[in-house]
Amino acid sequence: MSEQHTYRVIVRGTWEGLSEAARERLLAEAADHGMTSMRFTEEGSLTYEPRPLKHFSMRYVVVSDAADGEEMAGAIAEDRAETTLRGLGYGFGGLRSTVTDLDTMKVNRKSASRR
Repeated sequence: MSEQHTYRVIVRGTWEGLSEAARERLLAEAADHGMTSMRFTEEGSLTYEPRPLKHFSMRYVVVSDAADGEEMAGAIAEDRAETTLRGLGYGFGGLRSTVTDLDTMKVNRKSASRR
C-alpha cells in the first residue's frame, strides 16, 4: 500500500445560472457561510459573500496516495464540490483549486532567542 498524504484544498468558483429560489436560499443562508464558517473538512465547507452574490469557495481535507500528488487531490476536491453544489441545485462554473500537502509543508518555528 502506498503512502497517504493529507491535503488541504480550496476550491473556488463562480455562481452561474442560479434559479431565483437558489439565489433566495443562498442570500437567506449567507450568515451561515461567512468568514467564521471557514473550515477544512472532508465534506467541505462553503463560504461566500452575499453582496454581490458572485464568487464562492469550498474548503476540503483530502487524504490521497502521495504518488498521485497534489493534482489528484485537487481533482478529488473539485469533484466533491460539483457533487455537493449540484445536489443543492446551485449553478456554478469556473472551478479551480489550490492544494497544500500538509505532510510536506515546512513549518518555521520561532527559536527561543527570537521570542
